[in-house]
Amino acid sequence: MKIKKWEENHLNTFYYFIGSLIFGSLLALAIIYLNVYLVGMQAGSFFFFLLAIPSTATVFAALTLFRLASEAEHNKAKQSHQILEIARKTLPYLRKGLNFESAAEVVKIIHGEMDAIAVSITDRSTILAFRGVGEDHHLAGKPILTRATKEAINSSSTRILGSKAEIGCPMVNCRLKAAIVVPLEKMGKAAGTLKFYYDNPNKLTESRVAVAEGLAQLLSTQIELSELDRQKELAYHAELRALQAQINPHFLFNTLNTITAFIRTDPQKARKLLIQFSDFFRKSLEWKEGFITLAQELDYISNYLVLEKARFGDRLDIEFDIDNDAQACILPALTIQPIVENAVKHGFCEERNLEIKIIARLYEGDMHITVEDNGCGISDEELDQVLKFGYGKGSGIGLSNVNERLMSLYGEEYNVKIESTVGVGTRVHLKIPISRSKKDEA
Repeated sequence: MKIKKWEENHLNTFYYFIGSLIFGSLLALAIIYLNVYLVGMQAGSFFFFLLAIPSTATVFAALTLFRLASEAEHNKAKQSHQILEIARKTLPYLRKGLNFESAAEVVKIIHGEMDAIAVSITDRSTILAFRGVGEDHHLAGKPILTRATKEAINSSSTRILGSKAEIGCPMVNCRLKAAIVVPLEKMGKAAGTLKFYYDNPNKLTESRVAVAEGLAQLLSTQIELSELDRQKELAYHAELRALQAQINPHFLFNTLNTITAFIRTDPQKARKLLIQFSDFFRKSLEWKEGFITLAQELDYISNYLVLEKARFGDRLDIEFDIDNDAQACILPALTIQPIVENAVKHGFCEERNLEIKIIARLYEGDMHITVEDNGCGISDEELDQVLKFGYGKGSGIGLSNVNERLMSLYGEEYNVKIESTVGVGTRVHLKIPISRSKKDEA
């Protein structure tokens, strides 16, 4: 069906224009009549006032058209604001993807903002959500019945349905008599449809179709963003699995050599170290979700340091200064441990013992974590390189890897910051948005 090109506002414009011409002409005639009646009129004056009829009518018509043009621009601005407001309200839901839950919230918002008597969202084969007149029999979870909806999906183009027969509802008393079906796209292909229903085909106007298509474009953008988020999450989990398998071989061999030495001199301590060693590897491999509490990460670091202290003895000391409220906060697994491991690997100086301190504070919506040591420090030349992607790979999890993961998850403002002075020590600072474990919230 073709949409109504002569819309109600166009018809109103025509009526206003004709009315203005008539009113202007009558006003001019009234002026002529009063002039003749009160003061009389000469021939020249008569022709002057006669010319005033079309002139006055034209002025009134021009003023009316100007006012209507201003109203048209105001209506366009109002429609744009309406679309953007709907997009803002639906963003938190569609960023989770196109599914039954998100679609139900979206159609609820759209139905409350638009003049359609019903709104629906589908994927490529199923009704995901329906709101408004007819929701008692247009049920979520049912397959798509309308041929035009399938055509909109297959062709990725808008379809206008101007009759109940085109909609294809089997219910005799269904009030849905017209509809606009707009495809929702993801990565260049139709992922579903957004549908607006009306009780009168005369409401299928250009402006309503334009609003439906504009809103569908914005919703499609949100759906694509959800797909990008999902791909980023998948990439993160793949990277985490790679990190879990990337245990520093030097640490592995050194720990095994240390345990072997204790087997001869202190079998009981060797047994405890083997338990710690197995516990350390078990935890590094069981974090499939990718996110753990700060308490879990610190426990993992403690296991790691037990093994390292067995090797270095009193030359290595560790101190924890952690806010109690920070213990249950969530962070990506293997975030702090690689920083501590780098301090152990590169920080030892011949003239003094290595002291490492881990500090965690909650401040302005973020968890701030600092790992500082009194080691040999990092030169200015190397400090410019350590956070570059790929630097330090081949012998464990580098600082660049931690930095890349944090920026990928939370944004560039959450990059790792390093301060270091040769011969004095190094301080590594990072921050993570506060998010608590569900167990702690309960």
